[in-house]
Amino acid sequence: MRGEKGGKYTTVSIPVTLYNRIKAMIEGTGFTSVSQFVTYVLREVIADMERQKLESEAITEEEKEKIIERLKALGYL
Repeated sequence: MRGEKGGKYTTVSIPVTLYNRIKAMIEGTGFTSVSQFVTYVLREVIADMERQKLESEAITEEEKEKIIERLKALGYL
């Protein structure tokens, strides 16, 4: 399937009751379809999860200081 900007799309199933709730909620907004809204929400959730993962992988200042101390002790600094 082709989508926006030539990208490919697939189908994801959601319960009909959820679909109907979303459809009612987006009336009068800038969203033109349930699919557009769901894509927006999923992009936001994924971006947040990726941000959290990067933050959890970053070293703390304390870890950084320990690394510097080890490098100094080994004569590298």
